[in-house]
Amino acid sequence: MPDINFAASSPDVAESRPAASDGGNLRWDIIELLFFAYRDFVGDPDQELEAFGFGRAHHRVMHFVYRYPGLKVADLLDVLRITKQSLGRVLKQLLDEGYIVQKTGDNDRRQRLLYATPKGEALVQKLAGLQTTRITRALAELAPQDAEIVKRFLRAMIDRDDPDKVLETIFASVNHDAKE
Repeated sequence: MPDINFAASSPDVAESRPAASDGGNLRWDIIELLFFAYRDFVGDPDQELEAFGFGRAHHRVMHFVYRYPGLKVADLLDVLRITKQSLGRVLKQLLDEGYIVQKTGDNDRRQRLLYATPKGEALVQKLAGLQTTRITRALAELAPQDAEIVKRFLRAMIDRDDPDKVLETIFASVNHDAKE
């Protein structure tokens, strides 16, 4: 990997940047930290998934199917904000290889409900374990009460007008947990 000095900036580079509409008060520090944090946060599972011939899309599908058993395919499409075609390829592979099962709805036979199999559950838990280790290591550098600030910051980064049923469920459980 090339050695990049993010702190240094030549005048030529600065002149080629578009002017910021807010007077140049852009949060490059946070933007870049988020890029690198995300890269490393998903990088651990990416290496594990590679052995199965899976990618990030498989991880995302498996995560939400595991966390929300009986998730409708239509809701999964909304949550992931991907096309039916994109989901179809990933879902077919996960179904064919026995990581997910699909059942029809009890009340509406047109519904396709998704569940992780024991094999899928084991994979999701392994991937979540890798990510939990990274999170735990990062939180260890903070005061215990700072974890709540981190969670509030991350929730604030998510569009609140998002109609995702899963996000509504997450926010409802977060609010419910906070009351207990």
